[in-house]
Amino acid sequence: MLLEFTKMHGLGNDFMVVDLISQKAFLDTLTIQRLADRHFGIGFDQLLIVEPPDVPNADFKYRILNADGSEVEQCGNGVRCFARFVHERQLTTKTKIKVQTKSGIVEPELGANGWVRVNMGYPKFLPQEIPFVAEDVENLYDIDLSSDEQLTIDVVNMGNPHAVTIVPNVISAEVARIGPIVESHERFPQRVNVGFMQIVDEKRARLRVFERGVGETLACGTGACAAAVSGMRRGLLSNAVEVELAGGKLLIEWREGEVVWMTGPTATVYHGRLDLSYFQA
Repeated sequence: MLLEFTKMHGLGNDFMVVDLISQKAFLDTLTIQRLADRHFGIGFDQLLIVEPPDVPNADFKYRILNADGSEVEQCGNGVRCFARFVHERQLTTKTKIKVQTKSGIVEPELGANGWVRVNMGYPKFLPQEIPFVAEDVENLYDIDLSSDEQLTIDVVNMGNPHAVTIVPNVISAEVARIGPIVESHERFPQRVNVGFMQIVDEKRARLRVFERGVGETLACGTGACAAAVSGMRRGLLSNAVEVELAGGKLLIEWREGEVVWMTGPTATVYHGRLDLSYFQA
C-alpha cells in the first residue's frame, strides 16, 4: 500500500509525520526501525502519528515512536512540528489546538514564520513521578557510573523522564560515554533522557541531550524544558532563558508552581509517498 508522509524537523531533531486520520496503516516495531534507517529508509529520530482523539475536548491524538520502535510519552520539538503539520495539511483551521499525548493534554499555538509556542504542562520532581529509585527526596542525587565514578544529577519529568547534569563545557562533555550508562541505569526503571547543560549566564544555557531509544540528537524540546527548569530551581537561571542546542535555540519560560512554556521554530522538509510493503517483513 502507498503511505503519504511528511518529513519535518525542529532544530534538526527530525521526524516522519504520518496522518492516520485520512489514511489507515499498521506500523509495527520492525517496520518503524526500517523506515528510520538513514541509509535504507526515510531516516528520522522519531515517527509522529496523527490520530483521532479518544478523550473529550482534544482536537487530535499524538503518538511518538523512537527510531528503535519504542513509544514515548512526549516530544517537545515533535509537538511543535505536529501543530504545523495538522494546519498545513488542512486537518484543522485552528492556530491553537489541544493535543492528547500519553502524558496528558498539551496546547501548541502556531505563530508567524513556523514558530510555535507550547504549554508543556507542569514539571514533576518527585522520584516516583520520574520514575527514579531513591530512598529520600533530595534536590540533587549522586548515581554510580562505575565502582569508582559518580555523577550528580537533577531529575525532572516533562511528560517524559530527564536526568540533568551541569558541565563546564558542553563541547567537551562525555555525552557518548556517559549518556548510554545513565539512560539505562538501574535507578531509572523506564530508562531516561540525559541532559548535559552548560550555564553561560542567567539568561543563557547550552545543552546536549542523549535521548533514550535514539542517542544524541541535534535538539530535544522536553530536554531543554527539563534543563532550564533544573537551572531555575537551583537559582542559576532566570525565569526566561534561551537554551542553545546543536540545531538552534529555544525560549523556555517557567515560574515555580506554574506550567512551562516553550517557544521555537519548525520546518517542513518535504512531502512524500512510499510503498509500505517494501518496509514490512
